[in-house]
Amino acid sequence: MKKPAYFISAIIIVAAASMSLATSVFAADNPAIKAMEEFLDFSEYGGATILPEQIPAEDWKNIHVVDTRDAGQYQASHIPGAVNIEWRQVLGRRAELPGDKMVLVYCNSGTLSAQAGFALRVAGMENVRILQGGFNEWKAKGGFEANKLAIRKSGKQGH
Repeated sequence: MKKPAYFISAIIIVAAASMSLATSVFAADNPAIKAMEEFLDFSEYGGATILPEQIPAEDWKNIHVVDTRDAGQYQASHIPGAVNIEWRQVLGRRAELPGDKMVLVYCNSGTLSAQAGFALRVAGMENVRILQGGFNEWKAKGGFEANKLAIRKSGKQGH
């Protein structure tokens, strides 16, 4: 005897709803989810990002710069002085990063380094900043001279 189509559809809907409920209950108890929720509750909007033009040339020597792209891209070109730790490895290698000065992470556009930066900040590294726009924007805005060029363009003095 054939079962009506609506009966089979009802079973599929109930199964899907049960799976969804089980997933949401699991997620509520997940310590990683809890840590991210707590971090986001107290995070400032834009608090982890920095623009190339916000960093004066003389300040770069005091920043630990991490290129989060793959080794091939790093070999081809990178911000001078940067170390290469691929974005998926930064959390596992966080012990290599200083806690007493700014750690600046970047990729090509800021997308992958944002994930790395978020993970590091959730792990308690509040000294981590993400270079907004990544390596591409850093080059387009003048590299180490981005701050000076932005000041000139705006007609203002100092930084």
